[in-house]
Amino acid sequence: MPDLIGTVLWPIKWVIEAILVAFHTVLTTLGLDPSAGLTWVLSIVGLVLVVRAALIPIFVRQIKSQRRMLEVAPQLKKIQDKYKGKKDQFSREAMSRETMELYKKTGTNPLASCLPLLIQMPIFFSLFSVLQEANKGQQGVGLLSKELSENFGEASLFGIAPLHDSIQSAAADNPVNVVVIVIAVVMVIIMTASQFITQLQIMSKNQSPEMKASPTYKQQRVLLYILPLVFAFSGFAFPIGVMFYWLTSNIWTMVQQFIVIRNMPTPGSEAAFARESRMAKKRQRRGITVTEMEATPAVEEVKKPQQRVQPVSKNRAKKQTGNKK
Repeated sequence: MPDLIGTVLWPIKWVIEAILVAFHTVLTTLGLDPSAGLTWVLSIVGLVLVVRAALIPIFVRQIKSQRRMLEVAPQLKKIQDKYKGKKDQFSREAMSRETMELYKKTGTNPLASCLPLLIQMPIFFSLFSVLQEANKGQQGVGLLSKELSENFGEASLFGIAPLHDSIQSAAADNPVNVVVIVIAVVMVIIMTASQFITQLQIMSKNQSPEMKASPTYKQQRVLLYILPLVFAFSGFAFPIGVMFYWLTSNIWTMVQQFIVIRNMPTPGSEAAFARESRMAKKRQRRGITVTEMEATPAVEEVKKPQQRVQPVSKNRAKKQTGNKK
C-alpha cells in the first residue's frame, strides 16, 4: 500500500517541488535569504496561489452544483418519503433509479461539491511528504535537489520555529519548544475561525427560504460545527510548513466565497436582496431610477410620408403652362 500511495503521489510531488523551487528561486533573486524560513513560507504561499487559481473553474462548478442540489432537495425528499419504510429490493432499486433520473434531469452531481476538497487532499499530503523527506535530508523526486531539500528541512521561522515541527513534536522536545506551540496554536485558531466564517456566510446569507427548509440545509448546519473541530484536532499533528499551506488556502476560500456571494448570490437569498439594494442605490446615485427608466418613452422621429410626383409629358406640361397664363 505505501508503494501504491507513493506511486500515485509521485507526479503531484514533482509539480509541488517545481513550484516551490520556482518561487524560492525568484524570492532569492529578489534578495531574500535562501535558508530563511520566511523565504520557504512565502514559497508555500505561492504554491497555494497557483493551485487555487488553477481550481477556480472547478470551484465555479462546485457553486453551481451546490445550488442545484439545494434546489432539488424538496423533490429529493418527495422521492424519499414515497419509499419511506419500504426495505424490499424492488423499492430500493426504484428509489435509486428515480433519484438518478432526478439528478440527470436537473444536471446535478452530489460529488461535484466535494471536488475542490478531493483534489486538494493529494496536494496537501504530497506537500506533507515533501516536507518530511526534506527534514530527513532526502533529495526530492524532481527539481528539489539534496542541497535545497536540506535547506528546506532545516529552515526555521524567526530562526527559532522549524517548519518541520508540529505541536506534537514540539511538546516532545527537551526542552519544550514553546514558540512552535504558540505559533501553531494561533494558526489553528485562525484556520478554524476562517473555516467557520466561510461556512457561516454560506448558511446565513446565501440560502433561499426553500433551501433552508430542506434536509440538506440541516446537514450543512451540522457540518458548520464539525468541520472547524476537524481542523482543530488535525492541526495538532501537522508541521508548521504544511499548516501555512492550509491556512493560506482557507483564507483564499473565505475571500473567494465572499466575492461569489456578493456578486453571484443564490436567487431569493438574503445576499440576493442585499445585492438588489446595492444596485438600486447605485442607480439612484447616478440619477436613474427604475420608475424614470420606465416612464421615459422612447423618442422616435416621425417621418411624414412624401407624395410621389407623377411624371408629366411635354404636351401636357405645355397645356398646363398655357392655362396658367
